[in-house]
Amino acid sequence: MNEVFAPAKLGPITLRNRVIKAATFEGRTPDALVTDELIAFHREVAAGGVGMTTVAYCAVAPGGRTDRHQIWMRPEAVAGLRKLTDAVHAEGAAASAQLGHAGPVANAASNRVPALAPSPLFSPLGMRPMKVPDESEIRELVTAHADAAKLAEQSGFDAVEIHFGHNYLTSAFLSPLLNRRKDGYGGSLANRARLAREIARAVNDAVGGRLAVTAKVNMEDGRRGGITVPEALQVASWLEADGTLDAIELTAGSSLLNPMLLFHGDAPRRSFAKTLPGPARWGFRLIGRAFLKEYPYHEAYLLERARQFRRELSMPLILLGGITNMDTMRLAMAEGFDFVAMGRALLREPDLLHRIRSDASTQSACVHCNECMPTIYTRTRCVYRPELPYEPVALPMPAARTT
Repeated sequence: MNEVFAPAKLGPITLRNRVIKAATFEGRTPDALVTDELIAFHREVAAGGVGMTTVAYCAVAPGGRTDRHQIWMRPEAVAGLRKLTDAVHAEGAAASAQLGHAGPVANAASNRVPALAPSPLFSPLGMRPMKVPDESEIRELVTAHADAAKLAEQSGFDAVEIHFGHNYLTSAFLSPLLNRRKDGYGGSLANRARLAREIARAVNDAVGGRLAVTAKVNMEDGRRGGITVPEALQVASWLEADGTLDAIELTAGSSLLNPMLLFHGDAPRRSFAKTLPGPARWGFRLIGRAFLKEYPYHEAYLLERARQFRRELSMPLILLGGITNMDTMRLAMAEGFDFVAMGRALLREPDLLHRIRSDASTQSACVHCNECMPTIYTRTRCVYRPELPYEPVALPMPAARTT
């Protein structure tokens, strides 16, 4: 218990414990800017005891969002993000900004710009072909990640998490199913991994040594033809050798093709269908069972895959997936993982960490129904948690970042 709740180094910063609030898009930015409600969301999690909370999703370009209401990193966003990080710091936690480009998962219709994909694809969200970036446009995307990281630093974040998972843009480049390019960014695994390595290098050059730089990396896509564990392990080994990351958070699944591999538990098909417009709702009835597959929930459900990475890599690793109680956290530490990441359990009980620290036998109230998934289109929340009235609070002066 002491190891889980003891201070721990993550690159150049020190967290008060080894528990990280995983990125879960909050749906609280209607104008693509921070709101008081978003600040309250992260302040509540920070007050609940996590070592660091992750703000999702901070896109590196306006077309890199899954919805136009998401934040994209630009100077106009800094003031609100600074208020958010100040609030998190006031509760003793650190703050991380998840940076990335949604690529083929972006909603072209909502964003009003084409979605990007490594190779020609049709966008089911935008109902139009996706744009394939050329090498000069890829270089602009790499620069956009570095610029976003600099804005995150100006905003008071302690860390940035680069999104290399779930078949978002960089993950799509890694996938042999989605990347059929013939240039230097396609074909061999080394070429498909080039974008990830260039982005990690650019972000590290921009803020490394001052901010912790982590990446969320797919262990497998969960779709035939996608990236597999052996290939993903090789990519992680290259990232480790490059020395551009302070930690890797291991994940799995595809927001484009197989999202439930990440979540496990019940597949909320009915609730998800209700979020779609009429024609799409009928189409979802035809493909919903294939798209939202069902994987039985058990604690630490990604551990078996993650062990292979822990055996081969020496760099810090963050275990994600089914972390809800003290026994599982202790298991993660015993297996050699440096941090654990929690998501849905904290939507149900933001103060879960404080209660586990007070009583190690505490069990999460999360029932793994995944009904929180469809709420991302309104306000991400646990449907079993009573809605609390929100009252704005006066925010403190900026708190110093831990070092």
